[in-house]
Amino acid sequence: MTDRFDTGVAHPARRYNYWLGGKDNFAADRESGDLLAKSYPAARIAARANRAFLGRAVRYLAAEAGLRQFLDIGTGLPTAENTHQVAQRVAPESRIVYIDNDPMVMAHARALLTSTPAGRTAYLEADLTDPDRILADPVLRQTLDLTRPVGLMLIAVLHFVHGHGAAKPIVQRLLDALPAGSYLVATHATPDFGTPEQQALYQQILDQGKTDVWIRPKAEFADIFDGLELVDPGVVPASEWRPAPGEEIPDRSDINVWTAVGRKP
Repeated sequence: MTDRFDTGVAHPARRYNYWLGGKDNFAADRESGDLLAKSYPAARIAARANRAFLGRAVRYLAAEAGLRQFLDIGTGLPTAENTHQVAQRVAPESRIVYIDNDPMVMAHARALLTSTPAGRTAYLEADLTDPDRILADPVLRQTLDLTRPVGLMLIAVLHFVHGHGAAKPIVQRLLDALPAGSYLVATHATPDFGTPEQQALYQQILDQGKTDVWIRPKAEFADIFDGLELVDPGVVPASEWRPAPGEEIPDRSDINVWTAVGRKP
C-alpha cells in the first residue's frame, strides 16, 4: 500500500477534490491544480460545471430514461450529490458500482457505499485502462445485472487515457458488454475554447510531463459516441447540457469541457 499511496505525487481524484473546495488532498495535488490553472484559469469553474452536469445527467437517466443501474468509473473522492445519491432520490432501488484507482478513494468508500435499503452500492479499486478486469469482477456481477440497461458514467476520466484515439477502444469494450438501452455519459477536457497562448502553454506543460490530462478536440470526443443515439442537445459544454431554467451559463472558455449522453440502440 505504501508504494501505491504516495502523497508526494498528484492524483486526479485529489486534485479534483481540491478544485471543488474539498479537504481530501495534499500539497502535491494543490501544486498540480494551481499549475494547470495557470494555463486554464477557470479550472475550478469547469470542475464545478462538470459536477453539476453529473447530477443532471443521472437525474435524466433515472427519471426520464428509467435506468436503475449505474457503473461509475473514475468516481473520485466522495462529495455532495454522488451518483447513488442522485439516482436513489429518484428511484430508491437503483444499484451503483463505483470504480477508481486511487487508494484514498477506497479509504473513503464507506461514504460511497451508503445506500437506500431498496438499492445497493459497491466499490472496486480498478483502472479504466483494464476494462476486462472491471467487467470480470464478481462484485460488479453481484451488484449489476448486465442483461439489463446500465448507465456507464465516465465523468472527467477519459482525458487520463493518453494518445490520439486511445480512449475509444476502451469505451467500446465496456459498451460491448452492456445491453441495448444502456447509456454512455461522458465528459472530457478540451483545448477548443482556449486562446492560442493557453493552448501553447498547456502543450508545453504536457510535453514537460507536468500534467496527466490529455485534452481532446470535439471531433475526437464525439467519435467516442459513434454508433450511439445522442440525447439532445448532443455534444455541448458541461454547463449547456440541459441547464435549469434561468441558470447562468458561463463562457465556454471558462468551461473547456465537452459533455454528451448517448443511448446504445
